[in-house]
Amino acid sequence: MRRRSLLIAVPAGLVTLSACGDDDSGSSSNASDSASPQASAGSAPPPKIVDGPLPAITAGTKFGEKPTVAKGSGEPSKDVAVKTVVAGGGRAVAENDFIAADYLGQVWSSAKVFDNSYDRKTPLVIQLAQGSIIDGWRYALTGKKTGSRVEFSVPPTWGYGKQGNEQAGIKGDDTLVFVVDIKDTFNARSSADGKKVPQDDAALPKVGTNTDGAAPSIEVPKAGAPKKLVAQYVLEGDGAEVGAQDSVLVQYKGVLWDGGKEFDSTYARKQLTSFSLQQVVKGWAQGLTGKKVGSRVLVVIPPDLGYGDNPPQGSDIKKDSTLVFSVDILAKM
Repeated sequence: MRRRSLLIAVPAGLVTLSACGDDDSGSSSNASDSASPQASAGSAPPPKIVDGPLPAITAGTKFGEKPTVAKGSGEPSKDVAVKTVVAGGGRAVAENDFIAADYLGQVWSSAKVFDNSYDRKTPLVIQLAQGSIIDGWRYALTGKKTGSRVEFSVPPTWGYGKQGNEQAGIKGDDTLVFVVDIKDTFNARSSADGKKVPQDDAALPKVGTNTDGAAPSIEVPKAGAPKKLVAQYVLEGDGAEVGAQDSVLVQYKGVLWDGGKEFDSTYARKQLTSFSLQQVVKGWAQGLTGKKVGSRVLVVIPPDLGYGDNPPQGSDIKKDSTLVFSVDILAKM
């Protein structure tokens, strides 16, 4: 299992399907039209954003390359210094969006690298939300576009505070320097972007292929439900395959086979959801394992791989229900 990023301020909660419909479970992302991070109650007030000073990037200067960053010269800014080193032309990042990014972090005064994703060869996928990541990231990256490389410095106030981070070797008075390559951004309007796959089996539900961020339709046939798990591409992406121990960022919609009634949907809540495949019902774990990022997947879960005779309290799921899901796999986490 790969090492967890040191950037996370608070361990992210993982939703389980026993909590379907619970708006307070899991990690989620509200669609946001704001381009400026807002200070939350109890957090430090927003910093002033300044141009520098910032140390030079001496090697690995291109987007996607692991950078080498010089030691800071003189005293760092007491504010958050931000510089767009490479300007991307993609979507702008809003507060509460999830981003996929490669990054390197080091201490200003020593140039000691305490964390980077380039060596792990796996971008960080995390929500730019208060409590999910250090505040300096929220303030530095909100409004930046995908395809951009951003260098910024974070004083303790908007980093790890006076307590520092002992695990990373960061003291309470250390200013941090980051170089971040923003590879993608996701919010409640995000969709899978794969190629359409024929849906020829009349005995299976038909799922809509729209990619506009709206909930896809799910048409359940008037036939008996399958006794075994069904997991088929509706849109086949070209991203990495999901492993059995991975966590994923998804959009999904769930309906009952009997009657086709919707019982849960990230689209209705306007919130993306992330979870570990080790912490969901067996049908989800088995159905998504091996599927590619960027895909929309039809998953039909028989009772023995779903909730069986113990459905979630307060839900529309009855005992021994067969469940039908459309799942957009946006990213591995």
